[in-house]
Amino acid sequence: SGTMRLLQASLVFQAVRRGAPLVARAQERTRRGWGSLPTAAGCAVLSAAALTYPGSGATSLAAGASSDGDRSEGDKRKLREGWMQRQGEHSWLEDVLGDRALSWVKSENSRTTSALGNPEGTPLYNRILSILTSKDKIPHIRKIGEKYYNFWQDETNPRGLIRRCTLESYRVGHPDWETVLDLDALGKAEGESWVYKGQVNLDDGTPEGQNRTLLLLSRGGADATVAREFNYASNSFIKPESGGFVVPEAKTRVTWRDKDTLVLGTDMGNGTLTDSGYPRCVYEWKRGTPLSSARLTYEGEKTDVSVSSYFSRHRGQVAEWRYRAVNFYEGMYEARLCDTDGQATSEWVSLKDVIPSDANLRTFADCALIELKSPWRGFPEGSLLSVPLQKLLFGQLQDDNSDITVLFEPTEGVSLDQSVRTQNLLLLSTLDHVKSRIVFWRYEDGKWVAGGAEQSPAIRGASLRAVDDDESDTMFFTTASFTSPSTLSLIDAAQGPGALEVRDQDILRRLPEMFDASNVSVSQAFATSKDGTKVPYFLIKPQQSGGGPQPTLLYGYGGFLISLTPSYSATVGAGWVEQGGAFVIANIRGGGEYGPKWFEAARKENRNKAYEDMIAVGEDLVRTGVTTPDMLAARGGSNGGLLMGNIMTLRPDLFGAIVCAVPLLDMKRFSHLLAGASWMAEYGDPDTEDWDKFMIKYSAYHNLDPKVAYPPLLMTTSTRDDRVHPYHARAFVKRLQDMGPPATPTPMYYYENMEGGHGGAADAKQQAFMTALYLEFLRETIGKGKIQSPSE
Repeated sequence: SGTMRLLQASLVFQAVRRGAPLVARAQERTRRGWGSLPTAAGCAVLSAAALTYPGSGATSLAAGASSDGDRSEGDKRKLREGWMQRQGEHSWLEDVLGDRALSWVKSENSRTTSALGNPEGTPLYNRILSILTSKDKIPHIRKIGEKYYNFWQDETNPRGLIRRCTLESYRVGHPDWETVLDLDALGKAEGESWVYKGQVNLDDGTPEGQNRTLLLLSRGGADATVAREFNYASNSFIKPESGGFVVPEAKTRVTWRDKDTLVLGTDMGNGTLTDSGYPRCVYEWKRGTPLSSARLTYEGEKTDVSVSSYFSRHRGQVAEWRYRAVNFYEGMYEARLCDTDGQATSEWVSLKDVIPSDANLRTFADCALIELKSPWRGFPEGSLLSVPLQKLLFGQLQDDNSDITVLFEPTEGVSLDQSVRTQNLLLLSTLDHVKSRIVFWRYEDGKWVAGGAEQSPAIRGASLRAVDDDESDTMFFTTASFTSPSTLSLIDAAQGPGALEVRDQDILRRLPEMFDASNVSVSQAFATSKDGTKVPYFLIKPQQSGGGPQPTLLYGYGGFLISLTPSYSATVGAGWVEQGGAFVIANIRGGGEYGPKWFEAARKENRNKAYEDMIAVGEDLVRTGVTTPDMLAARGGSNGGLLMGNIMTLRPDLFGAIVCAVPLLDMKRFSHLLAGASWMAEYGDPDTEDWDKFMIKYSAYHNLDPKVAYPPLLMTTSTRDDRVHPYHARAFVKRLQDMGPPATPTPMYYYENMEGGHGGAADAKQQAFMTALYLEFLRETIGKGKIQSPSE
């Protein structure tokens, strides 16, 4: 996409945005049609005494315990069965814009801001907003044609500017910015709350192609976008009456075949979407014709996650691909070779029985790069292999694997995080116990030659982007750590690992310090989970006079192969760490920190492992004296919101507060709401035996106990979230309200942003609001009398 990450601010919804490696992985899946990650904030009032099993007299629904471990399996089963008999009691909250539901939402929003105060205008809000809109942020650039483009947001331009400059002016520190499009002005002129979601460039090497793109615009931050053709030469949209392409609002997947042809999947009505709400069909649309006349070229099943088509282009080698995502992790590729104009030169070939259904496939020149998630031809999962593309397509691979090059094979504690290509190089970003190390490979004369690696891994975030992978080996290299701001450098990767030893003259931009980290230590530790597994976590801890435990915020995600790696989070630093709070990132199972095995260890029936890991980290923080249960809070969003719901119900005694954002919580309903069906490969299918066998055990909505005292809770979500339905957050809080004491947390707050999509905020002001809200909640709960509000 065309978006460039400007500053890794608050972690509130950063599960799928923690640095360029994760963004690249998420975007790659999206381009292939995998859908989007869930990666992020009753009519009658029922008393606890009224919660009884239908037909069971006065038998209490609650088992009565201080933690899940204190209840027998029989009591847990009765608790869940009782809730299942009440399934649907909060279904009115599924009506996103219904009067009754919105009335409840607005009432809760008002109660929350009355109790915590309206963050707007407070020193905390102003400090966070100043970070998010700082003109000192690094304006990351992307080469399109001969110019370098940037998407920029600040206080004057909350929705953002697309602008461009020359590399020469950028290098000397005085970019000659030219505004290409003002999103705020566009929204005002058109009466829409437009949010920029990226672009799809033609960039076919011709002057005209370099000037054509499809801009993706979202209403209020939703996943669904409107795609509109834009001309960089005139800085204007090409209107449909002038032959311009416009794709109506949908979760569209689109690419260019040539300057007059789009290949796309979108909502064409009549069953053209999957159960997950993504495209089921692929069409070819010619310029100057109505979209309704586009030719159907490929289709999948309604039960698929999505179907898409795209082109791979590198060093003059072009192939067209079709990908049918059967579920979130498995699918079927088809491919054919093309000329440089995107026209077919071979017939379609299916790879269904050639490579594993869960493999990732990319290209480098005339090679196919296969990243394994399961063993294949004797190579273990987690490996990265290179094979000649034509041999792969036409069934010519040797039985002895002699034409396969192993570019990466996992070892104990070491996994592949991402790979980035230049004209002649492939750079591998690897994780050694979640520490970063970069490995070099060179492709010359049709063979791969090892180019060396960094000597030792480091606790840092590292992002590599090719300036132009068809023309040079020059790269943008961005590094950061928990306490060191981001540095953007321009390096010549052809020099090998030595290029990463950045010289002053290589540095393009340095982000200034956004919070005082002079007294902050960073360390890595390992907790022991329930089954004996060692679980790594990072501890960012400010030193305090007198020592002793301190308020601690524990963050986790644990799903979808996403790795939580070090980054510079300025808003958490300024609003929490600088004020005396410790911050912890847990690398629990379900993520990708140790490769596919780490991920598989907490999928479906093993989901409990992620929750046990998070609890183990919390227990380790208490055991080592970092904090106490009263001063320990946990926070997570999206899939991490499900994590929050489960650790809250499993170990309410371990946490002094919970911050839960844009969550999944009712796992009986998740697959029937919005994009939920696309995640059944992660969680299971609640309409099958999966529900009774294991899913009901981690459906937090069905494990709330009216006789358990739960810790203080802040629940946040977004009305415009069209990925994870706001029903989950609404219904969970409503059930807690209905149960009454002792179960209803004191305090418990709910806030639903009316815009923002799954990210929870549509612009910097909304993000500052939501961040200040949760930090104020933490200050008033676990940080009472210990965490001060920052000065402006």
